[in-house]
Amino acid sequence: MKEQLTKKDILQQVKDLNVRFIRLQFTDIFGVLKNVAITSEQLEKALDGELMFDGSSINGFVRIEESDMYLRPDPSTFAIFPWRPSDGAVARLICDVYNPDGTPFSGCPRGVLKKVLAEAEDMGYKMYAGPEAEFFLFHTEDKKTTLETQDQAGYFDLSPVDLGEDARRDMVLTLEAMGFEIEASHHEVAPGQHEIDFKYDDALATADKVTTFKFVVRTIAQRHGLHATFMPKPIAGINGSGMHTHQSLFKDGKNAFYDPDDPLQLSKTAYNYIGGLMQHARAMAAITNPTINSYKRLVPGFEAPAYIAWSPRNRSPLIRVPAKRGASTRIELRNPDPSCNPYLALTVMLKAGLDGIKKGIEPPKPTDRNIYEMTAEERTNLGIISLPENLKEAIDELSRDEVIRDTLGTHIYQQFMEAKEKELNEYRLQVHQWEVDKYLTLY
Repeated sequence: MKEQLTKKDILQQVKDLNVRFIRLQFTDIFGVLKNVAITSEQLEKALDGELMFDGSSINGFVRIEESDMYLRPDPSTFAIFPWRPSDGAVARLICDVYNPDGTPFSGCPRGVLKKVLAEAEDMGYKMYAGPEAEFFLFHTEDKKTTLETQDQAGYFDLSPVDLGEDARRDMVLTLEAMGFEIEASHHEVAPGQHEIDFKYDDALATADKVTTFKFVVRTIAQRHGLHATFMPKPIAGINGSGMHTHQSLFKDGKNAFYDPDDPLQLSKTAYNYIGGLMQHARAMAAITNPTINSYKRLVPGFEAPAYIAWSPRNRSPLIRVPAKRGASTRIELRNPDPSCNPYLALTVMLKAGLDGIKKGIEPPKPTDRNIYEMTAEERTNLGIISLPENLKEAIDELSRDEVIRDTLGTHIYQQFMEAKEKELNEYRLQVHQWEVDKYLTLY
């Protein structure tokens, strides 16, 4: 959707706008944004893919004895940061990571997404996605983050109860200045919780935008004396933050999920895509909900999905099909949270859907009742199973799902599993405040 820039275009813009520094950005396998800052004099070299960095210093990349890696900027991602320092502008380019021999690095999350997008293209499909990433704004005190919010507002509330509105407005203006088309911005259900929705785009551009979005939101929050967190469940007893992801496939320029002759106006492709998502949902959860904290959000009672089902209108299942049809026909997957790596999350979603299409996986009948109000027996009779209840269960499911495992590739899969097993063990060995409060005086 965005105008494609050439190397010549970028060099001219850098000159015209007095850009002094360029940040070459990429993510590690956990979605943490990394960057190498270069001066404008080094930009041409970087655009030619000649900039080397030490991959052994990045989580999940390579060992020290094979550390030389190359960054190849994607010209379409060139953007100027709107916060302009006095000594010249700062720009950014998002990069793919390559090996010294010129081959794509198998541990580059952006490269993994590009690979499955190419698979979809071979089948005649192009994926579009639109995520809704929620976040909390908390006070800082003596440069330390607290859990104190600025407000006691609720869903869609407006000032004076929504005291984060000024920060959110500046976030929107900054994102628009960087080329985002913002569709909505509002207070969410929980105190201090917010959502900014931007227009859908092709999957690669969307993953780039999620990475940029999180960076901008945290930067602008800091300038307002606040801390923005995308942690899924920072406070017990209130709603957590999700990243509901709307997705569709287009074929020959038309929405492949739409069929005007079907009772629900959904195509066989759409049904099979839903079937694929449902079949692989438990394994995908390790990627879409990758932290121990993620599973404290996926519980009944807080609007987050806990059960694997779908519906054309009901919001309690994992998958919802919003009402719009025609070119706007899409599927909403409701369990992802914003702690995920957006490149890997979109990779596994698309691969699961494509697997459903290839194998003709039919989903069960839609569930139009509130699943949270069903008994365990009713859910069993309807064949409704739950998402993993914790990270250990999720990575065990991932280890058993050959399709999702192979899509990630050996490198990312092994590095991811090793890191998550270490995380689980660290958590297991900690004594938490709840345990102290519960047991210290009782025994």
